[in-house]
Amino acid sequence: MVLTCPVGIGRTTQRDQVFGHSRRKLLRAGALLALGGATAPLTGCDLFDRDDEPAPPPDPLRSMVDESLSLAAAYRASAAAHPDLAERLNPIAETHTAHATELARVVGITLPSAPAVDPSATAAAEPAGALAALRAREKAAQQSATAACAAAPAARAALLGSIAAARATHQEALK
Repeated sequence: MVLTCPVGIGRTTQRDQVFGHSRRKLLRAGALLALGGATAPLTGCDLFDRDDEPAPPPDPLRSMVDESLSLAAAYRASAAAHPDLAERLNPIAETHTAHATELARVVGITLPSAPAVDPSATAAAEPAGALAALRAREKAAQQSATAACAAAPAARAALLGSIAAARATHQEALK
């Protein structure tokens, strides 16, 4: 690179009392400006502030929300198939819906506005068979709620414990 303007040597001379800059200082300044100019457009491209953290894993209570909605759908299907059991089954279905609502609030998700239709929620042909199937689902759901309660932090254990207790009560109500 050839500089065409006069450059001082970096010290004052007694003759003209002028401060000058050395060629080295000018070259450094030019290099820094060039480097700064080259990297400035890249900062908007997310090159330097990349967030490489993986997405957080899904909340373990999400499966409990789905399970509660599935149980509510099974009770509604059995109540629709056996109208004589509707008075007995509908309050339990509403309890499961309330559990799903509260779990969804804790997890931070929104529930669908319409009740879920569970394809596995077909009712047995006879009322006794429907009650036995619901009892078996309640028992499995109680065991999963108990396991979730044992693994949950203290802030969530109370909610999961009450859900496990409600599911045990539902088993007794279905006898």
